[in-house]
Amino acid sequence: GMRQLVMLSGDHQEAAQSIARELGLDDARGDLLPEEKVAEVSKLSQTHVTAMVGDGANDAPAMAAASVSIAMGAAGSDVALETADIALMGDDLAKLPFAIALAQASNRITRQNLWISLGTIAFLLPATILGFRLGAAVVLHEGSTLVVVANALRLLRFRSPKSTLPVA
Repeated sequence: GMRQLVMLSGDHQEAAQSIARELGLDDARGDLLPEEKVAEVSKLSQTHVTAMVGDGANDAPAMAAASVSIAMGAAGSDVALETADIALMGDDLAKLPFAIALAQASNRITRQNLWISLGTIAFLLPATILGFRLGAAVVLHEGSTLVVVANALRLLRFRSPKSTLPVA
């Protein structure tokens, strides 16, 4: 689908527009009341996957209306944190691409690990019933467990591809 970056803001339209331009966003809508943000996000969510980044209590309803909600500065509002799917501990939006890339890598490795585990079991069950030695089966099974753990540990070395969000 087409990706669009739109800023919804309670600030004046001119201020919102100038920040959006600086960040390379597609559009900015300023002078919005919290309930108008909710209406905008709800409307967009019917046809698009939406992500809403918010930091305060008044962003929580719009965050709840989005497909994915991201709270910034997790030291901030409890309400925003309660609502959020993702919490950024700092106020640095440039870390968002990293969070997304790490989530995708985690999903990929989880899927690989499921296939390794299920594949091992799918092989060992019939093999053991058909006379494969139990001791060897146990060693193979434990070996596959180590492979799964080693595979998951790769996430500790994860480095995001360079951020694509322009940083002002």
